[in-house]
Amino acid sequence: MAVFPWHSRNRNYKAEFASCRLEAVPLEFGDYHPLKPITVTESKTKKVSRKGSTSSTSSSSSSSVVDPLSSVLDGTDPLSMFAASADPAALAATTENSRKKRDRDDNSIVGSDFEPWASKRGEILARYTTTEKLSINLFMGSEKGKAGTAISAMSEKVRTRLEELDDFEEGSQKELLNLTQQDYVNRIEELNQSLKDAWASDQKVKALKIVIQCSKLLSDTSVIQFYPSKFVLITDILDTFGKLVYERIFSMCVDNHSILPDHFSPENVNDTAKETCLNWFFKIASIRELIPRFYVEASILKCNKFLSKTGISECLPRLTCMVRGIGDPLVSVYARAYLCRVGMEVAPHLKESLDKNFFDFLLTFKQIHGDTVQNQLVLQGVELPSYLPLYSPAMDWIFQCISYHAPEALLTEMMERCKKLANNALLLNSVMSAFRAEFIATRSMDFIGMIKECDESGFPKHLLFRSLGLNLALANPPESDRLQILNEAWKVITKLKNPQDYINCAEVWVEYTCKHFTKREVNTVLADVIKHMTPDRAFEDSYPQLQSIIKKVIAHFHDFSVLFSVEKFLPFLDMFQKESVRVEVCKCIMEVFIKHQQEPTKDPVILNALLHICKTMHDSVNALTLEDEKRMLAYLINGFIKMVSFGRDFEQQLSFYVEARSMFCNLEPVLVQLIHSVNRLAMETRKVMKGNHSRKTAAFVRACVAYCFITIPSLVGIFTRLNLYLHSGQVALANQCLSQADAFFKAAISLVPEVPKMINIDGKMRPSESFLLEFLCNFFSTLLIVPDHPEHGVLFLVRELLNVIQDYTWEDNSDEKIRIYTCVLHLLSAMSQETYLYHVDKVDSNDSLYGGDSKFLAENNKLCETVMAQILEHLKTLAKDEALKRQSSLGLSFFNSILAHGDLRSNRLNQLSVNLWHLAQRHGCADTRTMVKTLEYIKKRSKHPDMGHLTELALRLPLQTRT
Repeated sequence: MAVFPWHSRNRNYKAEFASCRLEAVPLEFGDYHPLKPITVTESKTKKVSRKGSTSSTSSSSSSSVVDPLSSVLDGTDPLSMFAASADPAALAATTENSRKKRDRDDNSIVGSDFEPWASKRGEILARYTTTEKLSINLFMGSEKGKAGTAISAMSEKVRTRLEELDDFEEGSQKELLNLTQQDYVNRIEELNQSLKDAWASDQKVKALKIVIQCSKLLSDTSVIQFYPSKFVLITDILDTFGKLVYERIFSMCVDNHSILPDHFSPENVNDTAKETCLNWFFKIASIRELIPRFYVEASILKCNKFLSKTGISECLPRLTCMVRGIGDPLVSVYARAYLCRVGMEVAPHLKESLDKNFFDFLLTFKQIHGDTVQNQLVLQGVELPSYLPLYSPAMDWIFQCISYHAPEALLTEMMERCKKLANNALLLNSVMSAFRAEFIATRSMDFIGMIKECDESGFPKHLLFRSLGLNLALANPPESDRLQILNEAWKVITKLKNPQDYINCAEVWVEYTCKHFTKREVNTVLADVIKHMTPDRAFEDSYPQLQSIIKKVIAHFHDFSVLFSVEKFLPFLDMFQKESVRVEVCKCIMEVFIKHQQEPTKDPVILNALLHICKTMHDSVNALTLEDEKRMLAYLINGFIKMVSFGRDFEQQLSFYVEARSMFCNLEPVLVQLIHSVNRLAMETRKVMKGNHSRKTAAFVRACVAYCFITIPSLVGIFTRLNLYLHSGQVALANQCLSQADAFFKAAISLVPEVPKMINIDGKMRPSESFLLEFLCNFFSTLLIVPDHPEHGVLFLVRELLNVIQDYTWEDNSDEKIRIYTCVLHLLSAMSQETYLYHVDKVDSNDSLYGGDSKFLAENNKLCETVMAQILEHLKTLAKDEALKRQSSLGLSFFNSILAHGDLRSNRLNQLSVNLWHLAQRHGCADTRTMVKTLEYIKKRSKHPDMGHLTELALRLPLQTRT
């Protein structure tokens, strides 16, 4: 292919900018506004068929548009209603939707400020565990009478089912012994699933049998420490049963394609549903043993809604009285807790039964100290201090139900009743756990007096002070009492010998101290914690509590100059000897610093402390550290670096960056941040000095440049290094450090051959050529203003870069190399202009150095011709490889480059452009729309001054027609 000489067209950038500027056109909006609602006018035409009559038209306007699909959302979709009337499955779906809405309504009877039972379930299961062997008694029932004839009459069917229940209670018994706690839990879960399976297969009697046998397990206290967890597991099954029965009866109320309203009355319930409901209650009433009869009836308490309006209010007192027949005080208090739970779910307004359960419990509380219970504890080897906390979950729940939205008078009455029981510590603890924090806080001194008078033999006083502290963390006591409250509490806490008891209590009161006192009191508390937890390395068993203390302290001390002036804060951090825990604590501190530190700081106390904390995080990184963890640590350290500022003391700022580099060398994102920070520092120095480049300023800038030049090679990411070399070179150029800028650019050029074919992007391997193209395009934009070095010849950096591009091994089917050559052609065209498009202040680019010298332009044109030859050779190769679509695309792209940058008054260049136009269309691969728009653009440009030669060119560019 012949060599075509290149001639760049002369550009008048100012005129081009002016021609591209958008023209301002006045626009009168009138009443129109894009955010104004659209008004829709609906016209209705009425035609009268009588002779001689005329049609009348009426119009109506609406200021809003009615969405025709919105009716689907409110359940009034006519198609859905029609389908529901004909399709039982659709009706079932409608019933299911109603059930979900009804559940939401039922759950919203009590407000969100009432802590649900579900939130306590996990804590109870985790706290009350055992290593002793457990057992389950399974009453399997005999198989007699199972092969009878079919029974058709309803009365016979009911009698048969009652006989099956009697048979069940009198049947065989199977006992599973020596079960571990996990085995026990698995067995209970199996029973729960068996219940669901039996119900799904319409074996209602079998389902009831399962519930009865599970309820009987609640009378067993042979492994007493596990009883609270057993209660949680069994009541899960009872809840499932109660829900299944209720939904079954509710579904029977669907009659003639209608369902019950959400808030129905017994009058809305049909006879069949009522009879079924009564049948369930009769079955349950036939259960002989008290405990299963009580629990199963309580589980379906809600079903009374189907029978009468007063059914629940009549049932609750009766069930409350039934609990009086349970002799074991632990079993009875949990039965009362379950009754209170279902009562709050179905009728929270019936407070009388809640109060009655509480007062009945107080009357029977003395049984705990009776001979029966004491003998049982001796038999199982359980001490009273271990036994009494078993009551806490049930008592706390009963107190919570009673105190919910209760008047002050009732709470005061309950306090007085507790006092009459000689200030029993267990009751007092439940009162403080369940009552509103504001109620407790305002009477803090009264409660402290009651705590002092409590007998500590069964329930330790420090647990009472812990419960008090939890309330004071949520509500403020009277200001005049605050110091006395802290002194009274800490007198008890600091005397505790057991480290676990001490730290559990101290953790709570640290928040109270931080909330109401100064750093002096906080320092005293931290010193006391160190004193108690250091001996025998007790802190190793209490990392969660120590972490909690740190979080509470930093949550209240957002001024880190105050925080680090607390003398014992850093020694407190030294107790975190386990690396993983220590790193988590450091991360918490840095997160609070980044969130709340508003202004940059140079406080040496803060800097030294946070450097130590960041160093701890950095040193935890090893070969096994996950990338996400590295990113998080780098984010926190970078957040700290960004908040360090020494103002105009630039040398001190650079010294800090040097120290940070030595400390955080294993986290690449931190090194990248440091390089960017140093580059900004160099630019800020230039800005502050306002052109007054003294020797000291120049030396400092060179020091910043040297910092970057030394640091970049230590990075791993190839494109990270390339981009930082480019950016740092730009900063050096902006500061008139020409030789340093050349060094950066040469380093970038020498690094290009090392770019691999594939790179890792977010964990996936991707081709690198597109990223290399992007980088080189940015690089070319910078090379336009880089002046030539006097010792290296004309355009030495461009020549070196072209050599590297030529030698780089490109993918076989890639056109990126030619796209890069096209960008080089654009660069060389811009370099041939008399005045460049942009400049760097106080840096003479080649347009100033050469002043349009003919030798410089000749060298430039030679490079252009060399690049053009490479492009044309590649286009020729594509024809051989039958890559015709790629050839068409690249040919049109090259045509556009010549059109934009070449002087088409040159005959040979003009002919080349015509050849490229034909090449783009030769095999029918060109996009016709693109070709048409390109030709229209040429014709439009030909009308501009000095562009008349494009008229002739346009005539030589035919459009290919497709038939």
